[in-house]
Amino acid sequence: GTRVVTFASILKHKIFPLPEILDLLLDFGSWGMGTPVEIEFAVNLSVPEGERKEFAMLQMRPMVLSRESEELIIGEVKKEDVICQSNQVLGNGAVNGIYDVVIVDYEKFDRGKSKDVATEVSKINSKLIAERKPYLLFGVGRWGSMDPWLGIPVTWDQISGASVIVEAGFKDFSVTPSQGSHFFQNLTSFRVGYFTVNSIDQEDFIDWDWLTKQDAIEELNFTRHLRFEQPITVKMNGHENRGVILKPGIEIEEV
Repeated sequence: GTRVVTFASILKHKIFPLPEILDLLLDFGSWGMGTPVEIEFAVNLSVPEGERKEFAMLQMRPMVLSRESEELIIGEVKKEDVICQSNQVLGNGAVNGIYDVVIVDYEKFDRGKSKDVATEVSKINSKLIAERKPYLLFGVGRWGSMDPWLGIPVTWDQISGASVIVEAGFKDFSVTPSQGSHFFQNLTSFRVGYFTVNSIDQEDFIDWDWLTKQDAIEELNFTRHLRFEQPITVKMNGHENRGVILKPGIEIEEV
């Protein structure tokens, strides 16, 4: 018959306090992260006589709860009411109550200074986290790229306050988009939406002109921080990989 690997012998004969260790770690993890967690661990029971058996925690992360059954159908929307639209979206559902937008300036961006851009984004990210203000993040090239000439070489902690991240192509150079692959586990664990705007797809777009005309509360060399009086709403359909980011105060009906 089919063989099944279980912890039966460890639990039955109590040769190692595995349940107690896991209970303790899960309790601490849930308390620290404020949500149920999942962990990866390894145990070494084959140790020389007289030495202690070893338990090692490899990874702990928030538990991902599937929303695949909660399909959100995006209703009709006018192009002039939209900041961004994409047919390559990672995520599902609605994100409401966003007032802050961080933009890597499409016109000013210099691929040779992408590390400076990452530093600027990190600075604004830290400030908004301290203020407990989630935000939308717009950038060009691959977010998290190891090659600074292909994108913005940020680490997750430098953009971790973003509720939705948008990746657009370069103005002067074509590069295969990452589609969130550099931060996939973080995006799914923390339910962060990820929009890829592909210039090849005629339906994908970012209203850069509108964004450029908005007043910034902070403007660095390559990065602008906008804050609006009315909230921005984001709609994502994970089944169709389609999403829209609406301009402040605009609402559309969910079908």
